[in-house]
Amino acid sequence: MGDFAPEIDSSSLPPRVREFFLARQPILNREQDLVAYELLFRSAAAGPANVTDDLSATASVIAHASELGMENVIGASLGYINVDAAVLMSDFVQFLPREKVILEILETVEVTGQVVERIRELVQVGYRFALDDVIAESDGMHMLLPLVEVVKVDINEMTFDNLSRLSARLREANKKLLAEKVESLEQFQQCMELGFHYFQGYYFAHPVVLTGKKLSTSQVAIIQLMAQIIADADSADIERRIKQDASLGLSLLRLVNTPAASVSQRIDSIGQALLVLGRRQLQRWLQILLYADTGKSRAAASPLLALAATRGRLLELMAAKIRPNNRNMAEIAFTVGIMSLMDALFGLPMERILTELSVADEVRAALLSREGIYGDMLKLAESVEHIKEADSRAVAPLLSKLNLSGEDFYALQVSAFEWSDSISHSAG
Repeated sequence: MGDFAPEIDSSSLPPRVREFFLARQPILNREQDLVAYELLFRSAAAGPANVTDDLSATASVIAHASELGMENVIGASLGYINVDAAVLMSDFVQFLPREKVILEILETVEVTGQVVERIRELVQVGYRFALDDVIAESDGMHMLLPLVEVVKVDINEMTFDNLSRLSARLREANKKLLAEKVESLEQFQQCMELGFHYFQGYYFAHPVVLTGKKLSTSQVAIIQLMAQIIADADSADIERRIKQDASLGLSLLRLVNTPAASVSQRIDSIGQALLVLGRRQLQRWLQILLYADTGKSRAAASPLLALAATRGRLLELMAAKIRPNNRNMAEIAFTVGIMSLMDALFGLPMERILTELSVADEVRAALLSREGIYGDMLKLAESVEHIKEADSRAVAPLLSKLNLSGEDFYALQVSAFEWSDSISHSAG
């Protein structure tokens, strides 16, 4: 019962697309809500990654955007996509839905009169642009500035004084500022003070251990419920515990009625949810609910929720592909993916979290030291997430070790993205 991984047919993907995998990096606003993703396309073949981007992959995906299904990859968010001069001057770009994308002009683009005129034409028909990897003012930047909405600043390449001067100049020009490669809470706070509007990087997913931090009442209730399920408590006791927290019960019902839950009938009561879902599926939805911020609007997706749901689903799909007749392995893989961000969620060391939650030894090994087959799957998911900051050479050996082709992995990624977007915009 529930949403066990289906067999995914990747043969419908365009031939060129099958050679690449996809990295999807979250972009957050000042409230730390998820508002967009940068989409990066990489060669699945072994060897060093192109440092900027594989633009032949980008062009191929753009040319087959209808087959890719942009909605499946970015959901309700915007998609930032790198373009160079060749892509800008081609007809490829017109395959992209103008209301869903922002085109990033790479820093390697030579700004000529012809390029400026082409961008102006595209702006006039509704396309939106960002400047990528800006670290200083230049003639090219000034030529393009009137035509772009967003300027992405690589904060790791700048001193604070230079960053402060550049951001002030860009704010005077009424541009939206996006800080990229934000990897710490300190960097995020610094950019907030400088007036940046958007943030890209994994500062939100890095565990910041806060002394004296306590779990919220709802988080404690969910963990206690998960413990009851693991201990095989009586269904009446589990139902009673859920009903004691009205907001918890409502959030759970909302989640289990999403398309991602794959239930054949509407679930209107906690008792019915227990009956229809079963214990293991109920535990899955409780794990997801830990990441849902009930204090926020449902329209604002939590980046941790989106990332954890994607990891959980991707690991589940990988396990189902590797061992198609082993449902238990797929369920364990899902748990590893979901739990891999709980240290960031709770602000507690993973080891301490695992003392409070009873988990199998193989789950513990994967979460603490990335060991075993589940550790390999988690390393693969993490490597792809951070593909812009790191060399992608780690990806090909992991795919080989797990007996997955680039084509397989790409199809699993798209399915996981679609599933997690459904979850993210239904939770809370």
